[in-house]
Amino acid sequence: QNNIPVLSPALTDGSLGDMIFFHSYKRPGLVLDIVEDLRLINTQAIFAHKTGMIILGGGLVKHHIANANLMRNGADFSVYVNTAQEFDGSDSGARPDEAVSWGKIRVDATPVKV
Repeated sequence: QNNIPVLSPALTDGSLGDMIFFHSYKRPGLVLDIVEDLRLINTQAIFAHKTGMIILGGGLVKHHIANANLMRNGADFSVYVNTAQEFDGSDSGARPDEAVSWGKIRVDATPVKV
């Protein structure tokens, strides 16, 4: 109804990926185009007037969304909500200033980590 795309960069990860794998033998023909998803999120970021990121958790999804904003010289707003700590070197635990250094969040933005 509202034409809102649903993107899942990790769709084939874990048990859902296993189910897709087994289903492909029972009913061949299912095609998942992750490249089209990537083109869509990056293109939307590039042409957006402003962008914001609300990241619940971290890891692959955080990286995927932040990387799309890299294509437009950074997000205008960002909120990270997670329990990860910076000391272990994980992407989930990285503070917003790390994303600023990569150009994933604009230098003049006021990012928040909760």
